[in-house]
Amino acid sequence: MPVLSTKDRLYPTTAQVAGFEAMLGAFCDLYNAALQQRIEAYRRAGKALRYVNQAGELKAVRAADERLASYSFSAEQQVLRRRDKAFVAFFGRVKTGKAGFPRFRAKSMFDSAEFRVGDGLTIRKSKRLGVVGIPGEVKVKWHRDLPAAAKVGAAVLSRAAGQWFVCFQITMPDDEGQPRDGASVGLDLGLSSFIATSDGETVAAPQWTQGAAKRQRRLQRALARARRGSKRRLKAKRRLARHSAATANRRRDFLHKLSRSLVDRYAVIALEDLSVDRLARSMLAKSVHNAAWGQLRSFLDYKAANAGVRVEAVDPRGTSQTCPECGAVVAKTLSDRTHTCSCGCVMDRDIAAAMVILQRAQGTGPGHGLRTPSQRGAA
Repeated sequence: MPVLSTKDRLYPTTAQVAGFEAMLGAFCDLYNAALQQRIEAYRRAGKALRYVNQAGELKAVRAADERLASYSFSAEQQVLRRRDKAFVAFFGRVKTGKAGFPRFRAKSMFDSAEFRVGDGLTIRKSKRLGVVGIPGEVKVKWHRDLPAAAKVGAAVLSRAAGQWFVCFQITMPDDEGQPRDGASVGLDLGLSSFIATSDGETVAAPQWTQGAAKRQRRLQRALARARRGSKRRLKAKRRLARHSAATANRRRDFLHKLSRSLVDRYAVIALEDLSVDRLARSMLAKSVHNAAWGQLRSFLDYKAANAGVRVEAVDPRGTSQTCPECGAVVAKTLSDRTHTCSCGCVMDRDIAAAMVILQRAQGTGPGHGLRTPSQRGAA
């Protein structure tokens, strides 16, 4: 059964904001206390505590701490589970030699709490939220109504750049869209053009990103100049956070609209199986992060699954160096933006690569023998 999530903005009152901040502060103290207990247990007795050990003491902790007693028991269990996941991830990193021991968290950085819907957080008939320990009902600006047939599980209350949000995890009935017939398209992801399609269409990279990066640098310099602990530094930090959130929202909006357009127009979408992590360690790291190819891929995957569209990922090696007409290898540097082959094929380099990608996905064309979808590449 497919699991999706929806994110909606909250508009709490001043008293409710104070309640949310107090709740996150109490959960942060619980998180840090759980970490301290694990450290002391191992240091003194060589005992490694797990979630079940600490969860068994939660009732006693709530009885001794009036703050924790006023909030949801299940939400506090989720805090301990989060702590347990951090240790599991730590021991997994130890095996790879890239371990970083779990850290204590500052209250200013503890920005979310997880609830079970119906237990700690409820959706009232007024379409507002009721949260245990928070006065009144919290106003919600619903992005869209929750599907009637969906089962609502967890809800994550979060704070970002001075705003509050709730993210619901919903489980949809297992009736994904039936595979549909229609046109196929190959996509080449790039930096000069954000995408190029095998149909000859190109989508330019958003123009506002350069201006956003320039303002980001100015705000970061202003923050660095401010004295630690001062009110000016706090204001500079808030301005930087708001700008970063606005940039992320614009990027997400662009990718949602682009992925929706592609899913509505095509029945099969072929793209490169890029290793974004490897590309992000290259000299093009900043541009790769800004392009957010991985985010586009995730949006395409879940939208396609619900619409009956098939997404095919192919081996990216040599797609920009292969002629879509004859299959010959035509070496190019990054500065060569036109594909010119001895067979007479002349076209935009990115469009040619998109055509090769579609050929590999379909197993047709002169270059289909190069297809190795089980291997990943960086370019």
